[in-house]
Amino acid sequence: MNEEILTPVLDWLDLAGVAIFALTGALVAAKEKQTLVTLVFFALITGVGGGSIRDLLIGAPVFWITDPWVAVVCLGIALFAWFTPTRWWEGKFLSIADGLGLAAYAVLGSAKALEYGVPVVPAILMGVITGTAGGIIRDVLAGRPSILMRPELYVTAAALAASLNVFGSLLRIELWWVWIAATLAGFSLRFAAIHWNLALPSYDERGAKPDEN
Repeated sequence: MNEEILTPVLDWLDLAGVAIFALTGALVAAKEKQTLVTLVFFALITGVGGGSIRDLLIGAPVFWITDPWVAVVCLGIALFAWFTPTRWWEGKFLSIADGLGLAAYAVLGSAKALEYGVPVVPAILMGVITGTAGGIIRDVLAGRPSILMRPELYVTAAALAASLNVFGSLLRIELWWVWIAATLAGFSLRFAAIHWNLALPSYDERGAKPDEN
């Protein structure tokens, strides 16, 4: 990544987000009993999908093209998933790991957008896109219902993390604390949604007349 703009801390946060998302992508392919090549592809597309869209929109160099470690991390994660039994990842682990990557990536995306001069609201949206797009692409390619089509608190968690990061940065709070607090807040909301099945209310057309035969 561009070291003249982003600090080494955000570089590490970026790699951590890539690794977590890559793991969720590889595990989805593993659960479908796909080949190693497919695991690698899913790890890569899930790990870099949101960040690639963000960089194209804000006019930044696409991060994983200029950073030699990103593709290596995705490959290593895919190999790790290939050599581990899927029973290790049963239960809610996949969703929880995805939630951590979601929050971390939302913070990173909004921070990078701010550093490139993107205004407040678009910077928050860049955080949301960074955090959610990779998982959406993963689900579509795997033929699974996208998280966007369910009322779970998913995009909301990314929006919370990105918003706290943006406004904390504008208030000149120490960035380390802003990044940590925003990531924890977004992850906590997502974890609570997973644990207690929290969801936003679904659309209900008020005043609709019952069908008449």
